[in-house]
Amino acid sequence: MINKSMCSSGVVKENKLVYKVKATHFADETADTDKNRYGIGAGIGVRPGSFRVDGFRKSFMADVEAPSVRPPEAITIAIHRVRGLKGQKGDVVNTTIRVEFGEKTIGESPKVDCTLDSSAEFNYNATLNCTYDDPIALDEIANRPVVLTFIEVLPKEKRQKEEKTILLGQCTVDLLPLLKGETTQKYTLVINSLPGSPLEQIPPDFSRPEVDVTISVNDALLDESQLNDGNLFAITMESLYSPPDSWTQTGQQYHFVATLPIPVSGEKEFTLVYPSGQLKPPIDKELPNKQKKWAIPGSAQGPSQYINDSFISTSPIEDEDGDFKEKEDREHRSYAESEKNRVCWNTERRCYLEASAIKNFQDSVAKCRLWPVEIFRIPQASAGKGKKEDHDASISFHGVAFVDLAPLLYPGVSKIHGAYKVYAYTDHLLNEKTGGKRKTGLAEEASKVAFNLLNRNSTSPSPKKGAKDEKKDLKKGRPGSNAQVRGDESGALLANRQSPRSSFGKLKEVTQAQKSDTASEYDQQVPVNTEGQQYVDCKSYIKLEFALTRPLVPKRPPEELARRVAEYIPPRPMFPKRTDGATRAVEDYHNQVATVANLILDEFRELFSDEIKEGENETAGLLESRRHKLIYQLNSSGKYFAFKEQLKHSVVKIVREKYLKTTTFEDRQEFQTFLSELYVYLIDQMHVSLGSVLALEDQPPIPKPLTDSAQLKHFAREAEVNENFALAERYYQERIARDKLDADSWFDYGTYCLYVNDVTKAEECFKECISLDQKHIYGLLLYGVVCTMTEKNELAETFFEAATCVNPKSILAWTMLGLYYDAVSNEIGAEMAYMEANKLNNQAAVSAAKDVREDEVDKEKEEKKDSVAEPPEPLPDADTAQDPELIPSSEGGLSVPGPPPELIIPTPTSAANSAKSSQRNNHEKRPSVLKKPGAPSQMKGKEQGSSIHQSRPTSTQKSQHDTPQPTDENLEDMPLREPTPVPTWSVYMQAVDWLLEVKAVPFTERALAHELLLPTGGPTAAYYIALAHLMLQKREFADAEENLKEALQLEHQNPDGWALKGHVKYLTGDLNTARECYERTLSFITDASEMHSIYLRLASIYLQEARFSEAKSTFLMACKRSPSCVSWLGVGIACYRLGELSEAEDALSEANILNNNDAEVWGYLSLVCLNTGRQLEAEQAYKYALKLNLDSEELIEEIKRKQEEVGFGNPQF
Repeated sequence: MINKSMCSSGVVKENKLVYKVKATHFADETADTDKNRYGIGAGIGVRPGSFRVDGFRKSFMADVEAPSVRPPEAITIAIHRVRGLKGQKGDVVNTTIRVEFGEKTIGESPKVDCTLDSSAEFNYNATLNCTYDDPIALDEIANRPVVLTFIEVLPKEKRQKEEKTILLGQCTVDLLPLLKGETTQKYTLVINSLPGSPLEQIPPDFSRPEVDVTISVNDALLDESQLNDGNLFAITMESLYSPPDSWTQTGQQYHFVATLPIPVSGEKEFTLVYPSGQLKPPIDKELPNKQKKWAIPGSAQGPSQYINDSFISTSPIEDEDGDFKEKEDREHRSYAESEKNRVCWNTERRCYLEASAIKNFQDSVAKCRLWPVEIFRIPQASAGKGKKEDHDASISFHGVAFVDLAPLLYPGVSKIHGAYKVYAYTDHLLNEKTGGKRKTGLAEEASKVAFNLLNRNSTSPSPKKGAKDEKKDLKKGRPGSNAQVRGDESGALLANRQSPRSSFGKLKEVTQAQKSDTASEYDQQVPVNTEGQQYVDCKSYIKLEFALTRPLVPKRPPEELARRVAEYIPPRPMFPKRTDGATRAVEDYHNQVATVANLILDEFRELFSDEIKEGENETAGLLESRRHKLIYQLNSSGKYFAFKEQLKHSVVKIVREKYLKTTTFEDRQEFQTFLSELYVYLIDQMHVSLGSVLALEDQPPIPKPLTDSAQLKHFAREAEVNENFALAERYYQERIARDKLDADSWFDYGTYCLYVNDVTKAEECFKECISLDQKHIYGLLLYGVVCTMTEKNELAETFFEAATCVNPKSILAWTMLGLYYDAVSNEIGAEMAYMEANKLNNQAAVSAAKDVREDEVDKEKEEKKDSVAEPPEPLPDADTAQDPELIPSSEGGLSVPGPPPELIIPTPTSAANSAKSSQRNNHEKRPSVLKKPGAPSQMKGKEQGSSIHQSRPTSTQKSQHDTPQPTDENLEDMPLREPTPVPTWSVYMQAVDWLLEVKAVPFTERALAHELLLPTGGPTAAYYIALAHLMLQKREFADAEENLKEALQLEHQNPDGWALKGHVKYLTGDLNTARECYERTLSFITDASEMHSIYLRLASIYLQEARFSEAKSTFLMACKRSPSCVSWLGVGIACYRLGELSEAEDALSEANILNNNDAEVWGYLSLVCLNTGRQLEAEQAYKYALKLNLDSEELIEEIKRKQEEVGFGNPQF
């Protein structure tokens, strides 16, 4: 039947569910001609777009052939047994069970006797048919429970025509598992007592009554494609906090309604309505584990209205997705949730979304990420039976919250939860926030649903308007009056949206009546919603949760990303493949023979080393005697047997691999022949091995290199600074030549190639790095950067995502992923990545602050132990004790008694009072505990103090809208809250720091642009310094100097700023200014981030100015920090010019050890040798200088003049 009342789900839809008990059908669609024959309960109607003719559903598109439809599937609700029931009279309870779905009864079990101590077998089945071709029917399965009502049947008394019944209890059965692909689900449900039921008398220590129920279907309700393409969407309306202060528990009572649109099908959106909000006082505290209510409970009452094992999730405020999640909002939220009224729904509405609905929902969110949730109140019905007033005029306090659903489009995100700010509703605001996608709201339509539901005296349908009334409505211009909307006494409703229109009282209607026919709606003056403005004044917010069974955008799992990375760049084996077979077996035999030969030779030297040193004549007899002694020694010590066992395995491999002998010999003659042949072969191969490894004289060992990999990297970076790129490349290549399996060496070489703009070679280097280490996070990131530069976007995304999977806690990885998404204009992905990076950054700040506090506590404990361990001073005598001024002080004089200030340990009371005082005053600055040593401050002076002051408002300050705050008297009882740590650097500046180091210019520019857009009060000194560093890498010196000027105006004592300014002046040839900048940098207490290049360039300026003493000391400071060939060469030149030839030679020798291919070092060594009169060494050094292409003409001329002066040093003389 088509129920004329509002349906629970609020949807006007066709009959898709047919109930039957065993073999008895409640309705026959083809036989019954009554108007109620098609329905099975409220909420089932005819959808717009279809109609019925002669009991059959016909489509408006008559020319399209109807596709084949799968027959309805029977859902069986099997009730097995009941335990622990208690009746009104006696121990035996004659019980029947009524099974309901929605508002209709689908079956009633036979009467069974039950007892409190034993279980009763019912074994009753009720059947519910469900079709597959309509998502509305599946939505009902998801949203409605099967209600089991347990009824006690009392025996008939005299003159009683019918049996008397008593309602004992209820429970609800959830059909949701059937929509997840399950065919059978077993439940053991607790039977909840009803008011006045005998079950309320069961003692708490007794077990509660239970029932065993099974729901099952023969075939799954959804096929594989429906399971993969569809989704379940659950919207939980929790509570409205900090409502307007005018809402009170006294006076006229109201119903509080929330509504929002949702796409249940791909054709259009439907309206969800939550009409059952209740205003609760702060004394009525919420339970920590709040249970969710059924949106459409049907006939369920009391505790049965709650969903079994479904609770409202709680998460830390910093992990929420809403508006009120910042640190300055926490105090307001804590006060509002504990000290103010609230409106509670705690209702979950489930929706089944088919593939077209999911596509529609994704498109809607992508086009307009803000989803409106409207809130208003309507008065409760009066007790009289007079005519009901028009509910359009009764909407009041119309507000709207805008939920940002864009996080649901993040890869892998299936749930958002948070507190969202409530605004005063106006059509103009709705249109502005939704980008013109939504012109009007849903309040009028939702108020009809809520009014018809809440203001009726029974479940009977409200009177339907006649034809005349409909015509009047059309004349009045009410487009919503013709919509068919239905409902029952459920929690949340669903209404078909047909030309929805919202209002907030008579104000909107009056405003619209004043508009001309030609004027645009938004050209007029925006109406003021004075009632809704109270939401804003009180900082009201509503908590919501949107949850999906599966993410709308699936996230690639780490395994798949690792597999794709391995496909693009196959991992290189750490060791070369071993070649088996005969060749390998012979090579192993050679190696074993060489090893044994060396061991025998060591034994021989140990026995006869003294005789060999004496130089005796070696006769044949002497050699034979030594051989016998050696063999005896080997046999007696057991070494001969050990050598034989060492060779045994390699001989066995030769037999198996070369001669292919793996079985025993049956013929002894054949066995002897094989042994002879094998012996000859082994002796020949032994001589081959001995001839290749033994020599008459010992070879000198290969010396180990004097420089390690870290030093070579330092030399390469130094050559880059000096713009000697050929030398830098040679150092990088030497690192790789020493260890080709070192991924870091390939990575550093790739960053150099990126710096010199050799992108192709950089790409190959990063590929080698990743092939050696598939989890090298920096290699993955820079390979993604290179792919982005070469427009391989899909490949770049794979490697950026792989980096976030390798280290999910890496702030840099998530920031780089966001920068990549910015490059490809993926705003949703970029927002997700930046949100994760900021979350990790805040966590790192909290963790660092916690470590600092722990260190301070440990330090205080150690100081207390030290103070206790000190022996107490002797007490003064009586005369001295009477006069406080005569107590001797530790400095030899007299002082007032009392412990020194640094030894006073504050008591908890004094500490609390001082903390409260600081809370009330809040004048003291709180510098960040994460300040990096030597890092430029991002705020200075008054700006820093003001930012900290705003981030943590005091408890006694009035809020912007006069929100009640705790008074000073309440501060005594309030627990002190630790200040929230703030990260020193933003995620963008951390990325910039790394990107400047690896010379990734495009991403550096993008990260700096994001840093500039942060709401931190404008660019900081760190920003200008980073931008100047970038300009320096791009060799745009004028822009770099301009940015450094801005940075030094903000922080005049920043060493990095002055150092970079010195580099700019040095590279542009202004050596005087460069020297002043470098000297100023060295005069600061804090060093710059990179000091080596400052020492080298300042010392080179001193050399050019002939200030050799200053040059020598500066070069020595560079050698002390990080010695290199260049620094020692500078020391040698300065000493030579000062006439300190011995020190000059020592310094030049050190430089020559670190790099013996530096022509200038050989040139100055030649000069030193010429001055000390060493002809041979002077000529040798001069030849090496010419051989290495000494390019300094001044040095060559100086050497030639010195050679002519002393008369030697040039072989041409």
